[in-house]
Amino acid sequence: MTLPSPASHADAGALPGPNQPFAFRNAAGRVCAMGPAHALARGTRDSLAERLAPFFAGPADGAVIGGALPFDTTRPDCLWQARGGDGTWPGDGAASTEPPSRPVPPRPQPPARGYIDSVARALEIMRREDGLPEALTKIVLARTLLVEEAQAFPLRQVLARLSEDPSVTAFQVSLPSRADQGAPRHLVGATPELLLEKRGAAILSHPLAGSARRLEDAQADAQAAQNLARSEKDQREHRLVVEYILDLLAPDCAELSTPEGTTLTTTRSMWHIGTRIEGRLKDPDTPAVVLAARLHPTPAVCGLPCARAAGLIRSLEPVERDFYAGAVGWCDRRGDGAWHVAIRCAELCGAQARLYAGAGIVLGSEPRAEAAETGAKFGALLAALGLPRDAALHDLDSLHD
Repeated sequence: MTLPSPASHADAGALPGPNQPFAFRNAAGRVCAMGPAHALARGTRDSLAERLAPFFAGPADGAVIGGALPFDTTRPDCLWQARGGDGTWPGDGAASTEPPSRPVPPRPQPPARGYIDSVARALEIMRREDGLPEALTKIVLARTLLVEEAQAFPLRQVLARLSEDPSVTAFQVSLPSRADQGAPRHLVGATPELLLEKRGAAILSHPLAGSARRLEDAQADAQAAQNLARSEKDQREHRLVVEYILDLLAPDCAELSTPEGTTLTTTRSMWHIGTRIEGRLKDPDTPAVVLAARLHPTPAVCGLPCARAAGLIRSLEPVERDFYAGAVGWCDRRGDGAWHVAIRCAELCGAQARLYAGAGIVLGSEPRAEAAETGAKFGALLAALGLPRDAALHDLDSLHD
């Protein structure tokens, strides 16, 4: 993705918060809120275009909006307006220190056994409905990991570590405070998945579905990649996502294609199956955030049929997703911008961090393997918090067949 690079810069000492409510960084550049910012009126997807119309009708003054869309499209979003540019990344200059001791070990919710049981229930529903109209063909089930410290998390250091991987987009979005939490809330992450980018009439999406854990041994790691590429189950899961996005984008596009086909992509911790989707809009004035909201949530984080999968997610997952598996991103006055799927992320609030990870379930999925996949996906955030990448796999290792 290509980010704008105006000459102005934020104060090098600026902390994430009211004066920097959002920041995004990847190998191509960065977009960081600069100067005074204000929260936009909150609302659901149905009112998004109407609420943002005054911003897009405004003068070309360097203003941008940025923030987060929730997983549940009936819940309110969190969007901010500020000046934007290649200002200071919040993690720049963060001193490296020894991670503090945790008063309690990370707590998975649900534990591996509970997650395995939920996957088994979803698979039973799929087997029972297989071949019927509107049958459940995919569901993405997530679990969380609660990490606590004696003191508030060092946000700068977390963001510095998250941005070390050039294959992801690291991000920080300030979230609305809750009445029962005195500390500020931040959604932080290192997402590998681009939901939608727009530049004029050109759009780009790069969905990921089908994953495998990276391994330290080079030969074993290469074999894991080959196994993923050859996996009929993972390829089928990926096709469901790509077809869904193509179908939704087609009415808005004069051109739409997948010129590179389906390929493997990688981060430091995971292999993924990905497909680059390129198109040209019939109406280049349609803002990126509006297009992203139409796509979201894709089967990569929800399932198919989407409404059915979302209902089952609410009944099978013990912790509400909030902004996890939503979308994070930014737009300028022209409607150009980039929105990413809010995965590989955590909510930081004072001395607590809640990490999120999910796995796509289709017929052929194996419950224990899906639990292991979620454990591996916690790795990037665990490392950013100063914990071992495999810390979330311990409860899985303790299970006995």
